[in-house]
Amino acid sequence: MKQLRSFTPREIVSELDRYIVGQREAKRAVAVALRNRWRRQQVPEELREEIAPKNIIMIGPTGVGKTEIARRLARLAQAPFIKVEASKFTEVGYVGRDVESIIRDLMELAVVMVSEEEKRGVRAKAEERAEERVLDILLPPPITAPPGMPPVATSPAQDGEGQQTREKLRRLLRLGELDDREIEIELADESGGPSLSIMTPQGVEEMGVQFKDLLGGMLPRRTKMRRMKIHEAREALAGEEALHLVDEDRVRELAVQRVEQSGIVFIDELDKVAVGVSGGRQGPDVSREGVQRDLLPIVEGSTVQTKYGPVRTDHVLFIAAGAFHVAKPSDLIPELQGRFPIRVELSSLSKDDLERILTEPTNSLVRQYTALLITEDVTLEFTECGVRAIADIAAAVNERSADIGARRLHTVMERLLEPLSFDAPDMPAAEVTVDEAMVREQLSDLVEDRDLSQYIL
Repeated sequence: MKQLRSFTPREIVSELDRYIVGQREAKRAVAVALRNRWRRQQVPEELREEIAPKNIIMIGPTGVGKTEIARRLARLAQAPFIKVEASKFTEVGYVGRDVESIIRDLMELAVVMVSEEEKRGVRAKAEERAEERVLDILLPPPITAPPGMPPVATSPAQDGEGQQTREKLRRLLRLGELDDREIEIELADESGGPSLSIMTPQGVEEMGVQFKDLLGGMLPRRTKMRRMKIHEAREALAGEEALHLVDEDRVRELAVQRVEQSGIVFIDELDKVAVGVSGGRQGPDVSREGVQRDLLPIVEGSTVQTKYGPVRTDHVLFIAAGAFHVAKPSDLIPELQGRFPIRVELSSLSKDDLERILTEPTNSLVRQYTALLITEDVTLEFTECGVRAIADIAAAVNERSADIGARRLHTVMERLLEPLSFDAPDMPAAEVTVDEAMVREQLSDLVEDRDLSQYIL
């Protein structure tokens, strides 16, 4: 958790502000929750285990930034992060995925994350080994005679002249003068071998995964010869050598620790499994409540068996979200409600918010479309009035039809710039000003025809 030392809650909010407009209350809540992960690591060990994460439930309409807040938070924490939709899970005994697969998937992500970190740590040594393998191909090592047999005649590589030649090749290799020369190398065949599928009862998928791994380990390692340029061969060989240098047991141990101490699970559409007061508790409501009860042990803290070993979820941070238009948070079972002590409400986006979203974030749509079209030598220039007009139209369509928040901007911008995007490859270099007149002209039918809005997502 050393990554969090330099991030105070204020700095976390400031970083989130670069990508998300408004929603300050939600940003402050997740910033404190993230900082508390680091604080917990600093307290005495006997007390550390008693400090439970303060799980958060975010309530707000679609397209206002709930998912983006959680995603950016995970990047700041450099923590394993997974987003799941509660509506995709089913109660144990029904056809579908069981909730424990959330933790298994999170472990897979953590293993990849830690493995990449470990590979970077041994990169220098891996490159040295790759260099030696390339030199062995360019200048094969001498053949040694078996014990009891007469010595094999010496080759140039066996004497001082051969060593000089090898060092000369090494210098040329490091200077890049041999990069375009082609050689043939032997690499592990990742795609080879017959496929193996094992059907297991729902809820015990892990048994099938472990059985497949066991059988896979018994099969011989497959390799294939590939011909490529030296600079590509060095990169491929360095990657293979790095994989050999990484300690798999250490990766597994660190990944389990990373998940248990800093893992983040974002459960979207939690309102879809809430049981409303109308209609009683029959039919689909039974399964929805069952999903909640299956989620409860994981959120409360339990041990999930994975192919990498048991993983405890006591200190995994859970962030749930939902629109809660029909159901309410109080429709969740009381035990699950109690595991989400922090509740924040995200507000709908106003016209001013939409205008800011178009230009302020680091990854704003204006910047994205400008960068896309500059590849065709078309320079876009958005005026303030043009941006305001786009926001006006997006807000108007949201009011007339389903309010999907900032996602409306994507379809309005695509509709606005579609003719230009289509013609750009055949146009000479040009500068195009996106002003209010252009916006009104291109989107006039959308503004005037109330029925047309239903076809725009």
